[in-house]
Amino acid sequence: MPFVAVRGLNVYYERQGTGPRLLYISGSGGDLRSKPSVFDGPLGAEFDLLAYDQRGLGQTGGPAGDYTMADYAEDANGLLEALGWDRCLVIGVSFGGMVAQEFALRHPERVERLVLACTSPGGPLPSYPLHEFQGLAPRERAVASLLVSDTRSAALREADPERFERMIQDSLARMAVGAGEAGRAEGSARQLEARRHHDTFERLGSLTMPVYICGGRYDGIAAPANLEAMQKEIAGSTMELFEGGHLFLLQDRAAWPKVIAFLLG
Repeated sequence: MPFVAVRGLNVYYERQGTGPRLLYISGSGGDLRSKPSVFDGPLGAEFDLLAYDQRGLGQTGGPAGDYTMADYAEDANGLLEALGWDRCLVIGVSFGGMVAQEFALRHPERVERLVLACTSPGGPLPSYPLHEFQGLAPRERAVASLLVSDTRSAALREADPERFERMIQDSLARMAVGAGEAGRAEGSARQLEARRHHDTFERLGSLTMPVYICGGRYDGIAAPANLEAMQKEIAGSTMELFEGGHLFLLQDRAAWPKVIAFLLG
């Protein structure tokens, strides 16, 4: 299994495919052992795809103390340095989109093209406060997350309770990956706390690389209004909404082809 030393961390990463170099930055609680992962999707067929477990999560080390969005951005930069990548394409999904914003602002010379998916700029336009779910029991947390991730979920629960229950079980299975490992709960809590303080809104105007902003029409975590605001702040950027919620990349078959087309230029 590939590990590399990055800023005092032992970072776990995976790499697959050939083509233009693409860094994928995952969302809250991301763990490459959780399936399906990004490597089970279409990106590996088009790109030299690089993804990693962020600090305190998955198989990457979790140092003590508070984490900041700057820490996550510099971890991404350090990983590229360690692997000898000077420049690459970047896609950040959800929390990963927040990291990608901070990374692109700090290291614009490294980013050829940038995709910001189902994410928010923070500040006056934060994502849903997921840290409020931290104290819930696993099933309660799964239900709460499903209801906020897609604004159609409440109606679905009433109309098709069996399907909604399957969604709960899928969510619980993902949450269970690595859940009992030492430091995992602390790493997740530190990530959510950093997310809580994310704010790039007033700096986004300095981004000059091509940027594609995308999300789901029914996303209650990263609201469409947040995406629209980012598009207005980033000159020359484009924005597109798809038929889905926070998981629109899995829900709308048109989403990944549009993302790939943008990345390939």
